[in-house]
Amino acid sequence: MAPKILLTNDDGVYSTGLRAAYESVAKLGEVTISAPAMQQSGVGRAISIFEPLRIKKTSIGDIPAYAVGGTPTDSVILGIFTVLKKLPDLVLSGFNIGENISTDTITTSGTIGGALEAASYGVPAIAASLQVLEEGLKFDDLRDYHKEHFEPGIQVVNRIAKNVLKHGMPENVDLLNVNIPHNATEDTPIEITSLARKIFNTDVEERKDPRGRPYYWIAGDLIREEAEGTDVHAIMQKGHISITPISLDATSPIKFSELEKYI
Repeated sequence: MAPKILLTNDDGVYSTGLRAAYESVAKLGEVTISAPAMQQSGVGRAISIFEPLRIKKTSIGDIPAYAVGGTPTDSVILGIFTVLKKLPDLVLSGFNIGENISTDTITTSGTIGGALEAASYGVPAIAASLQVLEEGLKFDDLRDYHKEHFEPGIQVVNRIAKNVLKHGMPENVDLLNVNIPHNATEDTPIEITSLARKIFNTDVEERKDPRGRPYYWIAGDLIREEAEGTDVHAIMQKGHISITPISLDATSPIKFSELEKYI
């Protein structure tokens, strides 16, 4: 039996990145696409529990797909329990257009949120993202982003997915977070990394509407220098491909006795 592979993303079902993800695993098994109908960046692992969801059959070129009127997490849930009606052997979320590095993005990225949802059912999961230099690209309609940017990432994700299907995930690893630098080639070095603490220097901009009342934009510059061995250092400072093993268990690895003085 061919492995069952489920694809999702947070840039929307028509994003070029999703087509690139399909190319990376199309020859490895039977691929089903269940992805948000519209751009869903920044929603994290949000789930729709106060409104019903709809699924529309569509296509990405000649590739059949299911467009879900919800979040990446919704798309994974419906993909598993409504479309496939069984757990897949692998879930690939991406390619996100825009890097997903540091703890900032692990908790806010819809790309990673969808992968984490799959991992919560014991399904091996990969999240794949491509660095961009222009921040506005992360939120545009990305169905026409140039395919050639994805070629090195397609090759890397293909190898990783092939090995995950063959060997399963390492113990205590639920998700592999893969980030490809914008100028990657087939010779770009690959680093196994840890999460940096931050990628954004958060700021808030206050502006005034035509009636003089304030409104606010959450903003901030990217952090480009972090400790050796982190994903931010690998991508931003060295231009290397970063692969970070992620666990769903966010319990702090301290001795519980250290908390006794707080009780």
